[in-house]
Amino acid sequence: MTSPPRVVIVDDQALVRSGFRMILAADGIDVVAEAADGGQAVDAVRRTCPDVVLMDIRMPEMDGLEATRRILGGRPIDAAAAPRVIILTTFDLDRYVYAALTAGASGFLLKDVSPEHLVAAVRLVRMGDALLAPAITRRLVERFASRDSGAARLHRDLSALTPRELEVLEFLAQGLSNAELAARFQLSEATVKTHVARILAKLQVRDRAQAVIVAYETGLITPGAGRAGS
Repeated sequence: MTSPPRVVIVDDQALVRSGFRMILAADGIDVVAEAADGGQAVDAVRRTCPDVVLMDIRMPEMDGLEATRRILGGRPIDAAAAPRVIILTTFDLDRYVYAALTAGASGFLLKDVSPEHLVAAVRLVRMGDALLAPAITRRLVERFASRDSGAARLHRDLSALTPRELEVLEFLAQGLSNAELAARFQLSEATVKTHVARILAKLQVRDRAQAVIVAYETGLITPGAGRAGS
């Protein structure tokens, strides 16, 4: 992780691509390819093997959602070669963002993101973290989990989780950070990180964003109802 992140920028607007390229290059991030639609994106990722893909969600020919599915589909959850996908959108809490998270995207950014936030986001997801705060993911799920969003359901079984892991997942899905989880359960943050890592592995999901979706889809958390059973 000492080398600069390698990025593919996907957007149907050339000015957006060139603007993002200049911002990233100014911070030493290597833009290895650009693409104007989803089909070009899939080809570029196969050709260049980037660390991160900045993916516009709405494009002609093939949209960003289908491109994300093709890029990440069939890859092992922990595949080292799998790129991280950040969805770019002009629509806050867009229903397609929920579908993209279900497909394995690591988060989303609005296109008016500040240069500092864009750079930080690329570096964050390159390290394997989800870009979305759990509370933002929760709002997405509460808004779209009960609707036909066009996303495949994750359908994960919670039976492999220990009682403590179920508790951690329940509060993680309500938006608690690792520090807040540590305070809630009177544990160290390192122990909380271990619990979260085990939850992700057992559920076979890529990151916290997908874990939140699983919590809602399995009924552990009910949209708008706070804690399950409350």
